[in-house]
Amino acid sequence: MQNRKGLALVLAFVVALSAAGCGQKAAPAEKAPLVKTQQAGSGMEADTGTYAGTVRGRYETNLAFQVGGQILARNVQEGSRVRAGDTLMVINAKDVVQQSNAGDAQVAQARAQLDLAQRNLARYSELYQEDAVAASVLDQYQANYDAAFATYQQALATAAQGHNALGYTNLTAGADGVISKIDAEEGQVVAAGQTVMTLVQTDKLEVEIAVPENHIDDVAVGTPVKVSFWALSQEVDGTVREVAPMADSTSRTYKVRVSVPNPPQGMQLGMTASVVVRQSDGNASSGAVLPLSAIYQTDDAPEVWVVTDDNTVALKSVEVENFGDNTVLVHGLAPTDVVVTAGVHKLREGQAVRTEADK
Repeated sequence: MQNRKGLALVLAFVVALSAAGCGQKAAPAEKAPLVKTQQAGSGMEADTGTYAGTVRGRYETNLAFQVGGQILARNVQEGSRVRAGDTLMVINAKDVVQQSNAGDAQVAQARAQLDLAQRNLARYSELYQEDAVAASVLDQYQANYDAAFATYQQALATAAQGHNALGYTNLTAGADGVISKIDAEEGQVVAAGQTVMTLVQTDKLEVEIAVPENHIDDVAVGTPVKVSFWALSQEVDGTVREVAPMADSTSRTYKVRVSVPNPPQGMQLGMTASVVVRQSDGNASSGAVLPLSAIYQTDDAPEVWVVTDDNTVALKSVEVENFGDNTVLVHGLAPTDVVVTAGVHKLREGQAVRTEADK
């Protein structure tokens, strides 16, 4: 009887263990950790600076009347596109017409004086041939004729100037372009040479940037650059064409003009541009700028974790050249290397990882 009871207890214990084992689930597989990465090529030390710029016209002309007067008509607005020869503004020509008439009257007066001097010279030349007058008298009438002739020539020049002024009452465009600014309105009296509007020629556009004085050596004339536009998706080549000889008195920056030989479709005046200045010698540095957190120190040898093609990590030796603000310049990486930039001390060789692109 006791043996049967013991056997029953053993069977009950085995059944309880089996039931407990069936209720347990298999432990889930460990999920690969998610790491923050940076491609080495995105931090290559090939650029010396990136500057914001604005699209400007290479030729910006301040237009003014060559004569003064009251503006009677303004035929354009800011932003108007004009062609060479178009009339932009007209001023009152009354005073200019009177000056032209006065010049014509002076010509007539001088011509009359010249005719009189010529007849007197001819008369006294005949008397001198007959020994009726002395040579000194003939010289006096010759001088009178020469003076009258000079006065006549002066009157002709003054009259021509007055006639030319009649054409200056219409302000015309000297080239195709866009009116970027207007400084005078109808009814305003302007002086000769006073700027009334600005014409920007649109056949040659370029980008203007401001470069601080500590980087002015990086943008010598002829330096190749890369130009991109906020409103356009295309990046084009550019060349530094002009560098201001003096810094702006307020911002202490130098104005630099960048020519764009092959402007992208849609490039317009006033657009925002970004200019990346490359090394002037054309030799890009092989160094890469990484966060300090990417460096994994093994003894005295600096290394970084590189994500391989099968999404595992491997250590790669690098050479540290320079430290910056939370950054470090290293050599020994290929531009396509994907470097882990955070949590490097929690990784192990060959460990599978997930990058932000795998999320």
